[in-house]
Amino acid sequence: MKNSKSTTNFGHQDTQPWYKNYMVMVFVIGLPLFVVVACIWFVFYSVQIKDTVVRDDWYMDGKTLYQDVSRDKLAHDLGLSGDMLFKKDGQVIFSLNYPEDSLEAGKLHNGMPVEYPEQLSLSISHATDIKKDRDATLTHNGGNQYMAQVELDPLESKYYVEVSNEGEVNWRLKETAQLPQAEIHLQPLQLFDKK
Repeated sequence: MKNSKSTTNFGHQDTQPWYKNYMVMVFVIGLPLFVVVACIWFVFYSVQIKDTVVRDDWYMDGKTLYQDVSRDKLAHDLGLSGDMLFKKDGQVIFSLNYPEDSLEAGKLHNGMPVEYPEQLSLSISHATDIKKDRDATLTHNGGNQYMAQVELDPLESKYYVEVSNEGEVNWRLKETAQLPQAEIHLQPLQLFDKK
Protein backbone atom coordinates (compact mmCIF):
# COMPACT_ATOMS: atom_id res chain seq x y z
CA MET A 1 0.00 0.00 0.00
CA LYS A 2 0.95 3.44 -0.75
CA ASN A 3 1.70 5.84 1.98
CA SER A 4 0.15 9.15 1.12
CA LYS A 5 0.79 12.22 3.09
CA SER A 6 -2.06 14.62 2.98
CA THR A 7 -1.37 18.13 3.90
CA THR A 8 -4.34 20.20 4.79
CA ASN A 9 -4.21 23.86 3.94
CA PHE A 10 -7.12 25.79 5.41
CA GLY A 11 -6.18 29.06 3.85
CA HIS A 12 -4.52 32.07 5.28
CA GLN A 13 -3.71 31.87 8.96
CA ASP A 14 -3.84 35.24 10.80
CA THR A 15 -0.61 35.93 12.55
CA GLN A 16 -1.99 38.77 14.72
CA PRO A 17 -3.47 38.04 18.15
CA TRP A 18 -7.27 38.48 18.51
CA TYR A 19 -7.05 41.70 20.54
CA LYS A 20 -5.26 43.48 17.70
CA ASN A 21 -8.00 42.75 15.19
CA TYR A 22 -10.00 45.91 14.43
CA MET A 23 -13.27 43.96 14.01
CA VAL A 24 -13.03 42.70 17.58
CA MET A 25 -12.14 46.13 18.91
CA VAL A 26 -15.01 47.90 17.09
CA PHE A 27 -17.90 45.42 17.17
CA VAL A 28 -17.23 43.14 20.13
CA ILE A 29 -15.75 45.63 22.58
CA GLY A 30 -16.35 49.15 21.25
CA LEU A 31 -20.10 49.22 20.55
CA PRO A 32 -21.21 47.55 23.80
CA LEU A 33 -18.87 49.82 25.78
CA PHE A 34 -20.36 52.87 24.03
CA VAL A 35 -23.92 51.73 24.86
CA VAL A 36 -23.05 51.22 28.54
CA VAL A 37 -21.43 54.68 28.82
CA ALA A 38 -24.40 56.30 27.01
CA CYS A 39 -26.90 54.59 29.36
CA ILE A 40 -25.02 55.75 32.45
CA TRP A 41 -24.95 59.32 31.10
CA PHE A 42 -28.71 59.29 30.32
CA VAL A 43 -29.56 57.99 33.81
CA PHE A 44 -27.41 60.71 35.39
CA TYR A 45 -28.93 63.40 33.13
CA SER A 46 -32.53 62.29 33.79
CA VAL A 47 -31.99 62.45 37.56
CA GLN A 48 -30.58 65.98 37.25
CA ILE A 49 -33.56 67.36 35.25
CA LYS A 50 -36.46 65.54 36.93
CA ASP A 51 -39.97 66.82 36.24
CA THR A 52 -41.50 69.31 38.64
CA VAL A 53 -44.66 68.71 40.62
CA VAL A 54 -47.91 69.95 39.07
CA ARG A 55 -49.17 73.01 40.95
CA ASP A 56 -52.92 72.69 40.80
CA ASP A 57 -55.86 70.97 42.46
CA TRP A 58 -55.38 67.47 41.09
CA TYR A 59 -56.13 64.23 42.93
CA MET A 60 -56.07 60.51 42.15
CA ASP A 61 -58.89 58.06 42.58
CA GLY A 62 -57.57 54.59 41.87
CA LYS A 63 -55.58 54.97 38.67
CA THR A 64 -57.61 57.91 37.37
CA LEU A 65 -56.42 61.51 37.73
CA TYR A 66 -59.04 64.20 38.36
CA GLN A 67 -58.95 67.96 38.75
CA ASP A 68 -60.87 69.53 41.63
CA VAL A 69 -62.58 72.70 40.38
CA SER A 70 -64.75 73.38 43.46
CA ARG A 71 -62.72 76.49 44.37
CA ASP A 72 -63.07 77.86 40.83
CA LYS A 73 -66.81 77.15 40.87
CA LEU A 74 -67.22 78.99 44.19
CA ALA A 75 -65.48 82.08 42.75
CA HIS A 76 -67.84 81.89 39.77
CA ASP A 77 -70.94 81.43 41.95
CA LEU A 78 -69.95 84.39 44.16
CA GLY A 79 -69.31 86.56 41.09
CA LEU A 80 -65.77 87.49 42.13
CA SER A 81 -63.22 89.15 39.86
CA GLY A 82 -60.03 91.08 40.35
CA ASP A 83 -57.52 93.47 38.84
CA MET A 84 -53.80 93.10 39.42
CA LEU A 85 -51.36 95.94 38.85
CA PHE A 86 -47.60 95.28 38.57
CA LYS A 87 -45.35 98.23 39.36
CA LYS A 88 -41.72 98.58 38.25
CA ASP A 89 -40.39 98.41 41.83
CA GLY A 90 -41.87 94.90 42.30
CA GLN A 91 -44.98 96.00 44.14
CA VAL A 92 -48.17 94.10 43.25
CA ILE A 93 -51.55 95.71 43.93
CA PHE A 94 -54.63 93.49 43.73
CA SER A 95 -58.22 94.79 43.77
CA LEU A 96 -60.83 92.22 44.81
CA ASN A 97 -64.16 93.02 43.14
CA TYR A 98 -67.46 91.74 44.52
CA PRO A 99 -70.58 92.05 42.34
CA GLU A 100 -72.67 95.21 42.75
CA ASP A 101 -75.72 93.34 44.08
CA SER A 102 -73.61 91.70 46.81
CA LEU A 103 -72.15 95.06 47.85
CA GLU A 104 -75.62 96.67 47.99
CA ALA A 105 -77.17 93.79 49.98
CA GLY A 106 -74.10 93.31 52.18
CA LYS A 107 -74.26 89.56 51.55
CA LEU A 108 -72.52 87.25 49.13
CA HIS A 109 -74.54 85.04 46.78
CA ASN A 110 -74.16 82.15 49.26
CA GLY A 111 -75.67 84.22 52.12
CA MET A 112 -72.43 85.03 53.98
CA PRO A 113 -71.67 88.67 54.80
CA VAL A 114 -69.42 90.63 52.43
CA GLU A 115 -66.04 91.01 54.07
CA TYR A 116 -62.51 91.31 52.80
CA PRO A 117 -60.08 88.68 54.16
CA GLU A 118 -56.99 89.94 55.97
CA GLN A 119 -54.73 88.16 53.47
CA LEU A 120 -54.89 86.27 50.18
CA SER A 121 -52.41 83.84 48.64
CA LEU A 122 -50.70 84.82 45.40
CA SER A 123 -49.00 82.24 43.21
CA ILE A 124 -47.19 83.24 40.01
CA SER A 125 -45.98 80.10 38.22
CA HIS A 126 -43.72 80.15 35.17
CA ALA A 127 -44.91 77.88 32.35
CA THR A 128 -41.64 75.93 32.06
CA ASP A 129 -39.06 77.04 34.65
CA ILE A 130 -39.76 76.27 38.32
CA LYS A 131 -36.92 78.59 39.39
CA LYS A 132 -38.99 81.57 38.19
CA ASP A 133 -42.08 80.68 40.27
CA ARG A 134 -43.04 83.24 42.90
CA ASP A 135 -45.37 82.85 45.89
CA ALA A 136 -46.45 85.75 48.07
CA THR A 137 -49.09 86.81 50.57
CA LEU A 138 -51.34 89.69 49.56
CA THR A 139 -52.03 91.79 52.66
CA HIS A 140 -55.27 93.77 53.03
CA ASN A 141 -54.56 97.46 52.64
CA GLY A 142 -58.05 98.90 53.19
CA GLY A 143 -61.15 98.82 51.00
CA ASN A 144 -60.78 96.18 48.33
CA GLN A 145 -56.99 96.69 47.92
CA TYR A 146 -54.28 94.10 48.66
CA MET A 147 -50.51 94.53 48.33
CA ALA A 148 -47.44 92.31 48.10
CA GLN A 149 -43.82 92.59 46.99
CA VAL A 150 -42.82 90.22 44.15
CA GLU A 151 -39.63 90.31 42.08
CA LEU A 152 -40.38 88.88 38.61
CA ASP A 153 -37.87 87.88 35.98
CA PRO A 154 -37.45 90.82 33.54
CA LEU A 155 -37.65 88.54 30.48
CA GLU A 156 -41.22 88.34 29.18
CA SER A 157 -42.64 84.82 29.55
CA LYS A 158 -45.88 82.93 29.99
CA TYR A 159 -47.04 82.74 33.61
CA TYR A 160 -50.03 81.28 35.46
CA VAL A 161 -51.32 83.77 38.04
CA GLU A 162 -53.53 82.53 40.87
CA VAL A 163 -55.12 84.46 43.74
CA SER A 164 -56.88 82.37 46.38
CA ASN A 165 -58.56 82.67 49.75
CA GLU A 166 -57.61 79.85 52.10
CA GLY A 167 -60.16 80.85 54.74
CA GLU A 168 -63.74 79.76 55.42
CA VAL A 169 -64.84 80.79 51.93
CA ASN A 170 -62.21 78.89 49.92
CA TRP A 171 -62.14 80.31 46.36
CA ARG A 172 -59.55 81.09 43.71
CA LEU A 173 -59.16 83.20 40.58
CA LYS A 174 -56.74 82.16 37.82
CA GLU A 175 -55.37 83.81 34.71
CA THR A 176 -52.68 83.10 32.13
CA ALA A 177 -50.57 86.13 31.20
CA GLN A 178 -47.36 87.26 29.56
CA LEU A 179 -45.42 88.88 32.41
CA PRO A 180 -44.04 91.38 33.15
CA GLN A 181 -46.88 93.61 32.02
CA ALA A 182 -48.62 96.50 33.69
CA GLU A 183 -52.03 95.01 34.52
CA ILE A 184 -54.07 91.82 34.26
CA HIS A 185 -57.74 91.13 34.91
CA LEU A 186 -58.73 87.92 36.75
CA GLN A 187 -62.14 86.45 35.99
CA PRO A 188 -63.81 83.27 37.23
CA LEU A 189 -63.80 80.32 34.82
CA GLN A 190 -66.42 80.78 32.08
CA LEU A 191 -67.10 77.04 31.78
CA PHE A 192 -69.61 77.30 34.65
CA ASP A 193 -71.78 79.82 32.77
CA LYS A 194 -75.24 78.45 32.05
CA LYS A 195 -75.86 78.01 28.35
